Amino acid sequence: MYHLEDLLAQVRSALPRRKVYLVGGAVRDMLLGRPVHDLDFVLGSGTIRSSRQVADALGGAFFALDAERDMGRVILVNPGGERMKLDFAALRGADLENDLRLRDFTINAMAVDIDHPEVVLDPLGGAADLRQGVIRQCTSSALADDPVRILRGIRQSVEFGFRIHPETIRLIRQSALLLPSVSPERLRDELFHVFEGPQPATALRVLDTLGILPYILPELPALKGVQQSAPHVSDVWTHTLDVIQRLNQVLQVLDLVPDEENSANLAMGLLSVRLGRYRQQIHKHLEQSLNPDRSLRGLLVMAALYHDVAKPVTRLVEPGGRVRFFEHEQRGAWTVSERAQELRLSNDETGRLRTIIHGHLRPILLAQVEQGPSNRAVYHFFRDTGLAGVDICLLSLADVLATYGPDLPQDVWKRQLDVVRTLLEAWWEKPEERVSPPALINGTVLMHEFGLQPGPKIGQLLDAVREAQVTAQVHTRQQALDFVRQKLESGVD
Repeated sequence: MYHLEDLLAQVRSALPRRKVYLVGGAVRDMLLGRPVHDLDFVLGSGTIRSSRQVADALGGAFFALDAERDMGRVILVNPGGERMKLDFAALRGADLENDLRLRDFTINAMAVDIDHPEVVLDPLGGAADLRQGVIRQCTSSALADDPVRILRGIRQSVEFGFRIHPETIRLIRQSALLLPSVSPERLRDELFHVFEGPQPATALRVLDTLGILPYILPELPALKGVQQSAPHVSDVWTHTLDVIQRLNQVLQVLDLVPDEENSANLAMGLLSVRLGRYRQQIHKHLEQSLNPDRSLRGLLVMAALYHDVAKPVTRLVEPGGRVRFFEHEQRGAWTVSERAQELRLSNDETGRLRTIIHGHLRPILLAQVEQGPSNRAVYHFFRDTGLAGVDICLLSLADVLATYGPDLPQDVWKRQLDVVRTLLEAWWEKPEERVSPPALINGTVLMHEFGLQPGPKIGQLLDAVREAQVTAQVHTRQQALDFVRQKLESGVD
């Protein structure tokens, strides 16, 4: 773990004749007694050259973030794999005070001279706002100058449990219409900070209350007021926020160090008992990333946010009054794909979102089968979803909890837990039996033995063989060949 005092001393040693200030979130977190993850420094001109000197002195990697604005980045990685970013930028304005006045909120507009780190430089009263728990803009134009600060302020108010100053709320509402002018990449990055935060559902509720959502995620307001039939206890929008909140609770209960408060009620206690054996695997799964700048956990929250996005356009009221949403998962998969592309997510991230939303109902439907999922059903599930199947399992638990609310029948919850346990057991403990049996034959063998030409038929036959393996119809290479021969002779796909 990196220690702030040691890092400041090393930067000071690397730049002995430069006036360098640590600014922003690191100073705020230091005063709050929170861990400091990334450091922002400001100094005079020649910043890129100076950041390169720091990288060389500390054995880090150097990147020129923005040559035009003279911004450089140093990335340090310790032996334990922990990464820390040190960003260096030129002072904006004539001096440090001018630079701080151009920042977003007072609690982020404090600095320390690295030659005298014991003294906090605070011209805008950020320390007082920090003590009083207030989010306040630095200047009247701070949000209009950079509208993405709206999201940052709301996120930090939720994360720190601070209230937003009334004048800042007024400026947020006034500046919200400028959000579409923000680059998709910056909007995406701030949204993922929300998704990855400790209380994403609360942050989204605040974004909704302040009228921000139409400007950043325009598909979502249509979910409000869309009524659903029992067993749903709320409309689609409220249900969506409840799913995100429940997902957060599920992940906390299944964390390596489970949250005891969340585990105290009966439903979460059963979750811990039935699925606690997979804590290590779930932790490792969520630590994987499809992009180094965004977590899989954040992507899963986005999937939860969009899992029912197509319900408004697929809503159908049957003659008896029952409300149905036929194929909303297919329509929703395409909607989230379009939003992901708008936000410049990677192809891998977009594909994962699409798969999660397309398959989000499958574990819930499997729980409706009295005898539980068969080996064939388990095989089909992971054949279609792959790694996303784990995400779907976690989302399904939150979905069921939010659907029934406090009236969740214990037998329904037990069945859902049993289905998810069966699926996770197959994925992590019995993959060769139920998910990906060892190949007995391949496409070359099929073409040689049966005179087949390359094409989709080869893949279909190999998939049929694998399915026959997990259902114990085929055990050997010869049985696999006989199985294929029988299918070709019968003409059955």
